[in-house]
This record gives sequence, C-alpha cells and structure tokens, in this order.
Amino acid sequence: MKFSLCLAMLIICSQAAFADWKEFRGPTGQGEAPASKLPINWSATDNVLWKSKVDGLAWSSPVILRDKVFLTTAVETESEGHDLNLVCLNVNSGELLWEKTIIQQRSKAKVHKKNSHASPTPIIQDDRIYVHFGPYGTACTSLDGEVIWKQQLEYRPVHGNGGSPVLAGNVLIFCCDGGDQQFVVGLDKSTGEIRWKTDRDTEARKGFSFSTPLLIDAGGRAQVVCPGSDAVFSYDPQTGKEIWRVDYPGGFSVVPRPVFGQGLVFICTGFNTPSLLAIDPTGTGNVTETHLKWKITRKMPNSPSPLLVGEELYVVSDSGFATCIDAKTGEIHWQERIGGNYTASPMVANGKIYFQDEDGTTVVVNASKKFEEITRNSIGKDERTFASYAIEGDSLLLRSEHHLYRIGEK
Repeated sequence: MKFSLCLAMLIICSQAAFADWKEFRGPTGQGEAPASKLPINWSATDNVLWKSKVDGLAWSSPVILRDKVFLTTAVETESEGHDLNLVCLNVNSGELLWEKTIIQQRSKAKVHKKNSHASPTPIIQDDRIYVHFGPYGTACTSLDGEVIWKQQLEYRPVHGNGGSPVLAGNVLIFCCDGGDQQFVVGLDKSTGEIRWKTDRDTEARKGFSFSTPLLIDAGGRAQVVCPGSDAVFSYDPQTGKEIWRVDYPGGFSVVPRPVFGQGLVFICTGFNTPSLLAIDPTGTGNVTETHLKWKITRKMPNSPSPLLVGEELYVVSDSGFATCIDAKTGEIHWQERIGGNYTASPMVANGKIYFQDEDGTTVVVNASKKFEEITRNSIGKDERTFASYAIEGDSLLLRSEHHLYRIGEK
C-alpha cells in the first residue's frame, strides 16, 4: 500500500509538472505534451530551429533532461555487428556534445526492414540514464555517458528488439518476448541485479512481441501492464507476481504501449487481426470473461500506440485510418483515411493531435468528436520517420532516419 500511494503521488506530480521528456511518450508515458504553442506548420526548412545529423540507424525516441537531448543509435562496424551508442546533443543548438559506445554487439543478427538494432527508448531518472538493447544488453550510465552497470538476459529475438523499459520505484522493468522464451524482468536500478523474473504463462505459437510496459495505480494496487503474444498481463512491479491477465489467442508481435484512463486500460493485440481492447484493471486472475469491457477489430493499429484525450481515445492504423472512439463505451465517433503508413505513436498538445507517418509527413487534427484536419507538414520523403516525438518547451523533436530536427516557431 505504501508503494501504491507513492506511485499515485508520482503520477500526479508528473502530470502537473511535465518538466522534462524522460521516457518513451513523455512524462505520463501516454503521449501527452504540456506545450501550449507547439507549431502546427513546418517544412524541411520552415520553422526548423536546428537539424543535426545522427550516425547509424535507430528508431528510439529522444529523451530530454534540462538542456540536453539523449538518444541511442546502432553504428555498423567493419566486422560483423554494431556499436550500440548513447548520443548527447545540446537541446538549444543541436550541437553534438558526445557519443559513447555502451555495448558492442558483435554477433551477426537480422532485424526486420522496419526495425533497427537500437529501437528501445532510454529512460532518465535523477542523474542516471537507462538504455536497453534487448538481448544484447541493458545498461545504466551517468549523465556523461559513463557506464555504471550492465546486465544481459539471453533470449532469441525475432526481427530485433523494440520495447522500452519503465521504472517503478527502485525497479527497472522490461519485456523479453523472443522466439524461444517469453518473460518480464525487474532489475535493481542501482546495481542491475535481477530482482524478479516472471515467465509468460502462455503457449503462443509466435511468442515474439515488442511492447513497452505501463505503470498504473488501479484498484488500490500498483501495477505494471505488459502486453505480449496471446495475452496481456498485469504484474506487481516490486515482486513480478501476476495480478490479472486477459487472453487474445493468436495475437503476436505486439508493439503498441498501453494507455490508462477513465478507469480502463486500453491495449492492442498485435498482428493477425489487430484489435483494441478496453479492460477494467481491478480484477484478479484470468479476467478475460469478466473485465473485458469492449473490443474493436476494424482498422486498428499493429504498431502505433493509442492516445487518450479526456473521454476520447484516438488510434491510427498502420495503413493510415485514424479513429476517434468513446473510451467508456467503445462507440466510434469517426474513422477517416488520412493517408500514409504509420509506425510512430501519436501525440496530443493544446487540443491538437499529431499523427506522423513513415515518410516525413505529420497530419494535425483537432481532438474532437468531429473529424477536423488542421494542416499537413512534410520534411520530405528522403528519409523514413518511424520514431515517436519528444517535446521540449514549445518545440517538437522529430527523429528521421539520419537526422534529429527541432521544430518550433521562429
């Protein structure tokens, strides 16, 4: 109960302060940005405050602490493998401050054509940065990139790594869903030692998935919600003990991060038939038949995470269908083809939703029960754009295949 109370206070404080962008999808982990004057118009040159080249290939999102931007990248070596690096830039100028190799990945490993060897987003807490590269290793560094500890958990990846870590008190939690074994692990954030390791209780035909956990407080309990192949699980973040589960047999390669609000957890079930589920997280045990409140199967996302804005839930499918849904009932307010293909997760700021496609175009719409497109902006189709946004003040950080842009009103 004590930890649950502390968690609730941390969530409230982070929602109120929104000081820095320290993890995947921002302070709440759900794509909410506090900016009131985020630009809605830009191009490859207009309203670009700076553009900096980033070596290697990676789809991790930037994270921001005060005047510094951190991101990971994978740089090919002359021999087989990659240097898995942490990069630091000045947020005001885009100047490269340093780049350091954290892990040397020397095995020959294949990734999906839409993935990279550095797709998980780092997470910052206090004066520590936690970076995760799937089965190739996890590390804690100082703000100067000096390694404090490393840990490696072996499993066989399929299509590479993807899910980002989350912090719950003193525990760093991430999902390890490979082709050979599937488990969730909690590491001591100070030492990297394993605090708990919980196997997924499924017999999935395709066990690999890539989702990022979400820390919530529901039913008076701290929970970490971890989607995987065939089922989503909620665990006690301090012990790894299973609290509840909901089954969706056949779902695999689950990418989207859950969102939580209106008393419900919203999760996507991955490939085959991508579905969106609304779950009451107050149950115990297998609650598939009792706590699943509604389900939508038509034009739901495989890759982008859902976005909750008040009482409405917004999603975009990989093939470019955007949908606005009543979060409590599952009623669809609108569903529109906005064009493009999508991997990055949407974001909301000042009542406007930003959908970024894979070819450098961002579609901005009003957060409304009526579909209202505001504008479209493109940085060009020369580079792919799979990474999700980060926000600094009233500017937007957009990562393309080879560059990082800071976009804001000049």
